[in-house]
Amino acid sequence: MENLITGAEALMRSLEHQGVKTIFGYPGGSIMPVFDALYDHRKNLNHILVRHEQGATHAAQGFARVSGEVGVCLVTSGPGATNTITGIADAMIDSTPVVVIAGQVATGFLGTDAFQEVDLVGITQPITKWSYQIRRAEDVAWAVARAFYIARSGRPGPVVLDFAKNAQVDKTEYTPVEVDYVRSYLPVPEMEPDAIQQAAELINAAERPLVLVGQGVELGNAQNELRAFIEKADMPAGCTLLGLSALPTAHPLNKGMLGMHGNLGPNINTNKCDVLIAVGMRFDDRVTGKLATYASQAKIIHFDIDPAEIDKNVKTDVAVLGNCKETLAAVTELLKPAGHKEWLDSFLPYEQMEEEKVIRPELHPAGDKLSMGEVVRAVSEATDNEAVLVTDVGQNQMMSARYFKYSKERSIVTSGGLGTMGFGLPAAIGATFGRPDRTVCVFMGDGGLQMNLQELGTVMEQKAPVKMILLNNNFLGNVRQWQAMFFNRRYSFTPMMNPDYMKIASAYEIPARRVFTREELAKAIVEMIATDGPFLLEACVEEEGNVMPMTPPGGSVNQMLLEC
Repeated sequence: MENLITGAEALMRSLEHQGVKTIFGYPGGSIMPVFDALYDHRKNLNHILVRHEQGATHAAQGFARVSGEVGVCLVTSGPGATNTITGIADAMIDSTPVVVIAGQVATGFLGTDAFQEVDLVGITQPITKWSYQIRRAEDVAWAVARAFYIARSGRPGPVVLDFAKNAQVDKTEYTPVEVDYVRSYLPVPEMEPDAIQQAAELINAAERPLVLVGQGVELGNAQNELRAFIEKADMPAGCTLLGLSALPTAHPLNKGMLGMHGNLGPNINTNKCDVLIAVGMRFDDRVTGKLATYASQAKIIHFDIDPAEIDKNVKTDVAVLGNCKETLAAVTELLKPAGHKEWLDSFLPYEQMEEEKVIRPELHPAGDKLSMGEVVRAVSEATDNEAVLVTDVGQNQMMSARYFKYSKERSIVTSGGLGTMGFGLPAAIGATFGRPDRTVCVFMGDGGLQMNLQELGTVMEQKAPVKMILLNNNFLGNVRQWQAMFFNRRYSFTPMMNPDYMKIASAYEIPARRVFTREELAKAIVEMIATDGPFLLEACVEEEGNVMPMTPPGGSVNQMLLEC
């Protein structure tokens, strides 16, 4: 009987067996035995005390997105568990591997409306890859091994373990468990030689091929395979929001961002190409615009690891299932070296038009007021375009995605599918733990920053070296832009009264600067980059700046507005 340990201790050993080194969490009643066990494992398991459980999930997401490892959260039952729901849903739609471990009342109390009891498995089943309640100590090692396998394999995503209190305190024997197979779960579909052949034939015959690069390229570590693929056949590429750093900004075949606020060239030429090749992306409505008019002239090739994405939104001519690291390489082998000079040149007039009407006025504004885009570009260049970009959601997100430059992979962390305001700050904290060797810059609006403002406490305690750039326009800017464009400038509850962020930064002992002019901006950026540790730069930008170009909601992908 001497070999018996508690379920809580079995959890610690199981996490260490999975290679976990960082946990984001917040203690409470129903998870207390686990936190007690954690006390003896502090050397190996670095627990980061966040200030809100939503912050824990977003931090775990930021950690996972930059490191490629599984992010881990540890929270209590009831409100602790329900506070993680937004982060879990966010991780599901953006394919981010996280494991959320939540306390639960003892099994004898289940269903009695006990203090801080909530049906977490029931709530999270639709927004997880797997949600499981651990009711016995002897199931801990198996459940953890299975959770990590499911979270990281195939198309990654979130897993929830609901850990009943009796299972935390009861005794069990412990043996490390390996899981590399789950019945009826096929993480990576087998590559079909016929599909590889058909895709290669279509591309070899194409005169105007266009490649759409999604986050699947980053998740599959297929950045080199992507490059070889587009270079051999001389194909232009556009990137989705989450796929932006899969291809360096400076790559000659990179034609920019796809979607509602993307670049003119790749969007307009989507409806002119003869073969559209989607790699690891899901044809989100923000990318496609009106589906009825989306690339209807083109043959569609869709590379994806998840069969559920095939024909979900856009009808595919050839579906290439499998991990794109393997499938891209297989197709590339069959490609004939090609040149598409005329087709590539067709992007130039759109690039010039966008440069003249949108980019130049944004980066070099005529007036005295700072623009969002010029702040973003200045910060990007100050880091030699090598930083990790984290964003919140809104105009700050679109502006930073558009004007930041990417030279390294896994360099953009943003809430794509769910569009979660408040994501930026905690995700940036997580990113500094996932890649401590890289500079992490987070751009936020005054709305999003206030949604998880309490995480400045985590920054303070951890001295997390987050470079925080607040683009303050005293508005909920994105909604205000829509109100200006589609609601007759009726600014219903979008003007924002803001606190003094310098006083707030000071309270958290975080160095900070507020700037209004270009001269102040340049000096403050130098100071921010030179500061060892966190820094808050508040840029007071033009109040009614707009993100352009823009495909109006319900519009076709090639109908982009250049002015508000």
